[in-house]
Amino acid sequence: MRARHPDTKNIRAALGPHGLFLRGFVNFAEGEAAPRLADGRPAGSVLLVGNVGSCLWPAFSRWRETQPDRGGEDPLDNWSKAVLRPVAAAVDAAVWFPSDPPWQPFQQWAMRAEGLKASPLGILIHPVYGLWHGYRGALGFAERLEEEPFEARPHPCDRCPGKPCVTSCPAGAVHAGAFDVPACRSHLRTAEGQSGCMLSGCLARAACPVGAAYRYDDAQLRFHMAALSL
Repeated sequence: MRARHPDTKNIRAALGPHGLFLRGFVNFAEGEAAPRLADGRPAGSVLLVGNVGSCLWPAFSRWRETQPDRGGEDPLDNWSKAVLRPVAAAVDAAVWFPSDPPWQPFQQWAMRAEGLKASPLGILIHPVYGLWHGYRGALGFAERLEEEPFEARPHPCDRCPGKPCVTSCPAGAVHAGAFDVPACRSHLRTAEGQSGCMLSGCLARAACPVGAAYRYDDAQLRFHMAALSL
């Protein structure tokens, strides 16, 4: 009997009201290191789930308002679990989250699933969405998926002549080869950092011209900045 193929149409329908999308898939070859399903078998494939722009923000904000503790210490992670665990159960899938052990290589999966590469900020840059996207979880299946792979596109940073993300950083933390995390965090603690990046989001990130139409809403930007442990 042929293994049941993951029902991606119904998965997309279940994710849609929450502002989440299927962000590509990874098929694992025989013998390749793959995450383990609940029964101990290696996964044949994973489907990545994530956001594009601020599409998740309305649903997340409504959910948070219903929580007595406003969603706890990690509200976005907790909301992601509240959404994805029932979806996974409905389609008999395993589910993994970037915030939880066993730590899974989400960035490597994303690079394979959508052909993405890192920007100078360290964030994976999408040729359409730019830096305004994220991954909230992954669904795992025993079966390998039989869908069309992504369409390979040039790395946006290779075609960016001015590199505004580098020149716009007030902390001088963005370099072609690495992102200076200590310099960034030190700047955010200053009065300039508090009234700049902490208030309106990372200025270097905002300077990137790719996917500007998908820039996060101001409320979402402030949320992500406030989540930093300075």
